[in-house]
Amino acid sequence: MAELLRISDLSAGYGEAVVLHGISLSLDEGRTLALLGRNGTGKTTLINTLAGATRQHGGSISLGGAPLHSLAPHQRAAAGIGWVPQERNIFKSLTVHENLTAVERPGKWNAERVYTMFPRLAERKGNLGTQLSGGEQQMLAVGRALVVNPRLLLLDEPLEGLAPIIVEELLRAIRRITQDEGLAAIIVEQHPQAILAISDEAVVLDHGTVVHADRAATLSAQPEVLERLLGVAREAT
Repeated sequence: MAELLRISDLSAGYGEAVVLHGISLSLDEGRTLALLGRNGTGKTTLINTLAGATRQHGGSISLGGAPLHSLAPHQRAAAGIGWVPQERNIFKSLTVHENLTAVERPGKWNAERVYTMFPRLAERKGNLGTQLSGGEQQMLAVGRALVVNPRLLLLDEPLEGLAPIIVEELLRAIRRITQDEGLAAIIVEQHPQAILAISDEAVVLDHGTVVHADRAATLSAQPEVLERLLGVAREAT
Protein backbone atom coordinates (compact mmCIF):
# COMPACT_ATOMS: atom_id res chain seq x y z
CA MET A 1 0.00 0.00 0.00
CA ALA A 2 1.42 3.37 -1.05
CA GLU A 3 2.26 6.07 1.43
CA LEU A 4 -0.17 9.01 1.31
CA LEU A 5 0.88 11.38 4.11
CA ARG A 6 4.33 12.00 5.56
CA ILE A 7 5.03 14.44 8.37
CA SER A 8 8.70 14.98 9.17
CA ASP A 9 10.08 16.81 12.22
CA LEU A 10 7.08 19.17 12.27
CA SER A 11 6.98 22.15 14.62
CA ALA A 12 3.96 24.46 14.53
CA GLY A 13 1.69 26.63 16.62
CA TYR A 14 -0.05 29.97 16.76
CA GLY A 15 1.99 33.10 16.16
CA GLU A 16 5.24 32.76 18.05
CA ALA A 17 3.84 30.08 20.38
CA VAL A 18 5.11 26.63 19.36
CA VAL A 19 2.68 23.84 20.30
CA LEU A 20 4.00 20.91 18.24
CA HIS A 21 7.61 19.80 18.60
CA GLY A 22 9.33 17.47 16.14
CA ILE A 23 6.25 15.49 15.05
CA SER A 24 7.04 12.70 12.60
CA LEU A 25 4.50 10.16 11.33
CA SER A 26 3.16 8.65 8.13
CA LEU A 27 -0.12 7.23 6.87
CA ASP A 28 -0.73 4.94 3.91
CA GLU A 29 -3.55 5.29 1.43
CA GLY A 30 -6.84 3.86 2.67
CA ARG A 31 -5.75 3.76 6.32
CA THR A 32 -7.37 5.44 9.32
CA LEU A 33 -5.33 6.98 12.14
CA ALA A 34 -6.78 7.62 15.60
CA LEU A 35 -5.08 10.71 17.03
CA LEU A 36 -5.36 10.55 20.82
CA GLY A 37 -4.17 12.46 23.87
CA ARG A 38 -5.39 14.34 26.88
CA ASN A 39 -6.84 17.84 26.49
CA GLY A 40 -4.30 20.44 25.42
CA THR A 41 -1.71 18.01 24.06
CA GLY A 42 -1.70 19.36 20.49
CA LYS A 43 -4.19 17.11 18.67
CA THR A 44 -6.29 19.93 17.23
CA THR A 45 -3.16 21.93 16.45
CA LEU A 46 -1.86 19.03 14.36
CA ILE A 47 -5.14 18.75 12.45
CA ASN A 48 -5.22 22.53 11.95
CA THR A 49 -1.60 22.47 10.76
CA LEU A 50 -2.38 19.84 8.14
CA ALA A 51 -5.26 22.02 6.97
CA GLY A 52 -3.02 25.11 6.86
CA ALA A 53 -4.61 27.03 9.73
CA THR A 54 -1.55 27.46 11.97
CA ARG A 55 1.96 28.86 11.69
CA GLN A 56 4.52 26.22 10.78
CA HIS A 57 7.93 26.78 12.38
CA GLY A 58 9.81 23.81 10.97
CA GLY A 59 9.68 20.43 9.29
CA SER A 60 7.72 19.29 6.27
CA ILE A 61 4.40 17.78 5.21
CA SER A 62 3.81 15.89 1.99
CA LEU A 63 0.65 14.40 0.50
CA GLY A 64 1.14 11.77 -2.15
CA GLY A 65 4.80 12.75 -2.35
CA ALA A 66 4.03 16.42 -3.13
CA PRO A 67 4.95 19.18 -0.63
CA LEU A 68 1.92 20.41 1.30
CA HIS A 69 3.45 22.66 3.93
CA SER A 70 3.97 25.62 1.58
CA LEU A 71 0.37 25.69 0.35
CA ALA A 72 -2.46 27.98 1.52
CA PRO A 73 -5.57 26.31 3.02
CA HIS A 74 -7.61 26.53 -0.21
CA GLN A 75 -4.70 25.02 -2.13
CA ARG A 76 -4.50 22.15 0.36
CA ALA A 77 -8.20 21.48 -0.19
CA ALA A 78 -7.55 21.34 -3.93
CA ALA A 79 -4.59 19.01 -3.30
CA GLY A 80 -6.82 16.55 -1.44
CA ILE A 81 -7.37 17.64 2.17
CA GLY A 82 -10.94 17.40 3.49
CA TRP A 83 -11.27 19.13 6.87
CA VAL A 84 -14.04 18.93 9.47
CA PRO A 85 -12.96 21.31 12.28
CA GLN A 86 -14.45 21.33 15.77
CA GLU A 87 -16.44 24.45 14.86
CA ARG A 88 -17.92 22.61 11.82
CA ASN A 89 -17.78 25.82 9.74
CA ILE A 90 -20.95 25.21 7.76
CA PHE A 91 -22.58 28.17 6.00
CA LYS A 92 -25.48 28.75 8.39
CA SER A 93 -27.21 31.25 6.09
CA LEU A 94 -27.33 28.71 3.25
CA THR A 95 -29.53 25.64 2.87
CA VAL A 96 -28.19 22.14 3.33
CA HIS A 97 -28.15 21.64 -0.44
CA GLU A 98 -26.44 24.98 -1.05
CA ASN A 99 -23.80 24.13 1.55
CA LEU A 100 -22.93 20.97 -0.37
CA THR A 101 -23.07 22.28 -3.92
CA ALA A 102 -21.13 25.46 -3.08
CA VAL A 103 -17.94 23.47 -2.44
CA GLU A 104 -18.54 20.40 -4.61
CA ARG A 105 -15.63 19.26 -6.78
CA PRO A 106 -15.65 16.57 -9.49
CA GLY A 107 -15.41 13.02 -8.18
CA LYS A 108 -17.40 10.13 -6.80
CA TRP A 109 -18.73 12.09 -3.83
CA ASN A 110 -21.55 14.54 -4.58
CA ALA A 111 -24.61 15.87 -2.79
CA GLU A 112 -26.76 12.87 -3.73
CA ARG A 113 -24.23 10.42 -2.29
CA VAL A 114 -24.11 12.46 0.91
CA TYR A 115 -27.91 12.24 1.14
CA THR A 116 -27.66 8.47 0.78
CA MET A 117 -25.10 8.42 3.59
CA PHE A 118 -27.13 10.77 5.79
CA PRO A 119 -30.89 10.44 5.08
CA ARG A 120 -31.57 13.12 7.73
CA LEU A 121 -29.88 15.65 5.46
CA ALA A 122 -31.96 14.54 2.49
CA GLU A 123 -35.09 15.29 4.53
CA ARG A 124 -33.74 18.74 5.39
CA LYS A 125 -32.02 19.74 2.15
CA GLY A 126 -34.05 22.97 1.98
CA ASN A 127 -33.37 23.92 5.63
CA LEU A 128 -30.88 26.62 6.54
CA GLY A 129 -27.84 25.70 8.59
CA THR A 130 -29.34 27.56 11.55
CA GLN A 131 -32.36 25.24 11.44
CA LEU A 132 -30.34 22.07 11.96
CA SER A 133 -29.62 20.26 15.21
CA GLY A 134 -26.03 19.86 16.37
CA GLY A 135 -25.92 16.32 15.04
CA GLU A 136 -27.32 17.36 11.67
CA GLN A 137 -24.79 20.18 11.45
CA GLN A 138 -22.01 17.66 12.07
CA MET A 139 -23.37 15.40 9.35
CA LEU A 140 -23.44 18.38 7.00
CA ALA A 141 -19.86 19.30 7.94
CA VAL A 142 -18.73 15.76 7.09
CA GLY A 143 -20.72 15.88 3.86
CA ARG A 144 -19.11 19.19 2.87
CA ALA A 145 -15.68 17.66 3.39
CA LEU A 146 -16.61 14.63 1.28
CA VAL A 147 -17.93 16.54 -1.75
CA VAL A 148 -14.52 18.19 -2.07
CA ASN A 149 -13.50 14.60 -2.97
CA PRO A 150 -10.42 14.52 -0.74
CA ARG A 151 -7.60 12.02 -0.55
CA LEU A 152 -7.32 12.53 3.23
CA LEU A 153 -10.19 13.33 5.59
CA LEU A 154 -9.43 15.20 8.83
CA LEU A 155 -12.05 14.88 11.58
CA ASP A 156 -11.59 16.91 14.77
CA GLU A 157 -13.75 15.47 17.57
CA PRO A 158 -16.70 14.58 15.32
CA LEU A 159 -18.67 13.01 18.20
CA GLU A 160 -18.34 15.88 20.67
CA GLY A 161 -21.56 16.87 22.45
CA LEU A 162 -23.82 14.62 20.38
CA ALA A 163 -26.63 12.35 21.57
CA PRO A 164 -25.76 8.62 21.71
CA ILE A 165 -28.06 7.74 18.79
CA ILE A 166 -26.36 10.38 16.61
CA VAL A 167 -22.93 9.17 17.73
CA GLU A 168 -23.78 5.66 16.54
CA GLU A 169 -25.07 7.00 13.22
CA LEU A 170 -21.91 9.03 12.65
CA LEU A 171 -19.64 6.14 13.63
CA ARG A 172 -21.38 3.89 11.10
CA ALA A 173 -20.95 6.57 8.44
CA ILE A 174 -17.27 7.11 9.24
CA ARG A 175 -16.67 3.37 9.18
CA ARG A 176 -18.30 3.15 5.75
CA ILE A 177 -16.35 6.14 4.42
CA THR A 178 -13.01 4.78 5.60
CA GLN A 179 -13.29 0.99 5.61
CA ASP A 180 -15.77 0.43 2.77
CA GLU A 181 -14.89 3.40 0.56
CA GLY A 182 -11.17 3.30 1.39
CA LEU A 183 -10.73 6.99 2.16
CA ALA A 184 -7.73 7.70 4.39
CA ALA A 185 -8.59 9.62 7.55
CA ILE A 186 -7.14 11.11 10.73
CA ILE A 187 -9.63 11.29 13.58
CA VAL A 188 -9.22 13.23 16.82
CA GLU A 189 -11.56 12.02 19.55
CA GLN A 190 -11.89 12.12 23.34
CA HIS A 191 -13.59 8.70 23.41
CA PRO A 192 -10.67 6.44 22.43
CA GLN A 193 -12.43 3.09 22.29
CA ALA A 194 -15.10 4.36 19.90
CA ILE A 195 -12.48 5.56 17.42
CA LEU A 196 -9.92 2.79 17.95
CA ALA A 197 -12.62 0.31 16.92
CA ILE A 198 -12.81 1.85 13.42
CA SER A 199 -9.12 2.80 13.01
CA ASP A 200 -6.07 0.98 11.71
CA GLU A 201 -3.33 2.94 13.46
CA ALA A 202 -3.10 5.02 16.64
CA VAL A 203 -0.84 7.83 17.78
CA VAL A 204 -0.88 9.45 21.21
CA LEU A 205 0.36 13.02 21.71
CA ASP A 206 1.57 14.60 24.94
CA HIS A 207 2.96 18.13 25.26
CA GLY A 208 3.04 18.43 21.49
CA THR A 209 5.11 15.32 20.83
CA VAL A 210 4.37 11.73 19.82
CA VAL A 211 4.68 9.56 22.93
CA HIS A 212 3.11 6.34 21.64
CA ALA A 213 2.35 4.79 18.25
CA ASP A 214 0.84 1.37 17.61
CA ARG A 215 -1.83 -0.48 15.72
CA ALA A 216 -5.28 0.61 16.88
CA ALA A 217 -6.37 -2.93 17.77
CA THR A 218 -3.26 -3.44 19.89
CA LEU A 219 -3.80 -0.23 21.85
CA SER A 220 -7.51 -0.94 22.28
CA ALA A 221 -6.66 -4.29 23.89
CA GLN A 222 -4.28 -2.67 26.42
CA PRO A 223 -6.43 -0.84 28.99
CA GLU A 224 -3.43 -0.30 31.25
CA VAL A 225 -1.65 1.61 28.47
CA LEU A 226 -4.76 3.69 27.78
CA GLU A 227 -5.00 4.45 31.48
CA ARG A 228 -1.38 5.54 31.65
CA LEU A 229 -1.43 7.63 28.49
CA LEU A 230 -4.94 9.06 28.54
CA GLY A 231 -6.23 8.63 32.07
CA VAL A 232 -9.10 6.42 30.90
CA ALA A 233 -9.66 2.72 31.36
CA ARG A 234 -11.11 0.52 28.67
CA GLU A 235 -14.85 0.96 28.41
CA ALA A 236 -16.99 -1.98 29.45
CA THR A 237 -18.39 -4.06 26.61
